[in-house]
Amino acid sequence: MHHPDPGLIFAPGEQPDKVLYQKATNEVTHGRFEVGRLTLQTLINTYPDSEYLSKAKLSIADSYYSEGGVSGLTQAEAEYKDFITFFPTAPEAPEAQFRVGMAHFRMMAKADRDQTEAEVADAEFKEFLLKYPDSPLISRVKRRLRQTQEVLAQGDFYTANFYYLHGAYPAARSRFQEIIDKYPNFSGGDSALFYLGQSLEHLRKGREAVLYYSHVITDFPLSPLVPQAKARLTAMKEPIPRPTRAMLARAQADASHHVQRDWLSRLGGMVSGAPDTSTTLFGPVHLGATSGSGIETAKGPQTAAPSANAAIVATPVSEKSLESGKPAEATTSPNNESGKAKENTAATSQTNAANPTEPAKKKGRFHVLKKIVKPI
Repeated sequence: MHHPDPGLIFAPGEQPDKVLYQKATNEVTHGRFEVGRLTLQTLINTYPDSEYLSKAKLSIADSYYSEGGVSGLTQAEAEYKDFITFFPTAPEAPEAQFRVGMAHFRMMAKADRDQTEAEVADAEFKEFLLKYPDSPLISRVKRRLRQTQEVLAQGDFYTANFYYLHGAYPAARSRFQEIIDKYPNFSGGDSALFYLGQSLEHLRKGREAVLYYSHVITDFPLSPLVPQAKARLTAMKEPIPRPTRAMLARAQADASHHVQRDWLSRLGGMVSGAPDTSTTLFGPVHLGATSGSGIETAKGPQTAAPSANAAIVATPVSEKSLESGKPAEATTSPNNESGKAKENTAATSQTNAANPTEPAKKKGRFHVLKKIVKPI
């Protein structure tokens, strides 16, 4: 019998490929990644018909993922995609696809920096939802997708703020509109809606602004911007809408999930290179309206972000609870934390300029600095 590793002695009746696999996984578990990968590669080369072949391929990818770092995560993505290509029907294929997305998720930068990794993570998680809709991993994928889209929306919001603060209202208008269309459940959607209305008013298109002020009131009934939206509608002699009971319940549920961070946590967030996902809404994700072939699938690190028509968005309330169409007044109590504000908007989540009457000032949008974000 050929022994690939002279240091290994196989007892009678033992499977050499099984012994190699167990030895390799033990090495990886103890952080000896290179040794483990060499042993796994020996198994693959020596026993091409082994029942452990697919497990060995996946373990090589897992070793790079566990090793981390930009180099390790980049190589892990390549290995996971290779695994899916060779073993598309393997029971481990869904996990491999999930970790492709997670490799990019862990390399995401803050929202005011380069968003390439977030865009690819978004596409990879969407591909998972299309390919493996019945996988037990679906809830974890949806959670990561919501967090990824929150970061992407924050980044777009910074850009829109920049144009608004510099009086470039046509550009601000288009950017705020894009946020509303692509990320309708963005936690800072109330600010995007309100400042879209403000931009339109600056452009002397007040009649168009009415719709967006109305949506602030109906879609974000607990937002601190509701009084200002009502004031603008009153000034334009427009009726003030009332939110449905379902939308009010949704806003209250979102507020109850939000945890106020102490000053030490906020300071740590400022120093860290990790994006802030603390304001991400809860609830299921669903496919939005599509045209043509539907959602674009990810094709690699250079894949462009999917089109707005193919967005997968988060809705923080069940379909059953949205059946009620009865209007309700959005009341708040001074002693009720959930009524003070919606989850932190993108204007306040990563800046200290928390002023509801003015968008937060934009940070350095083009500063590219990738950091590694360990999985939560």
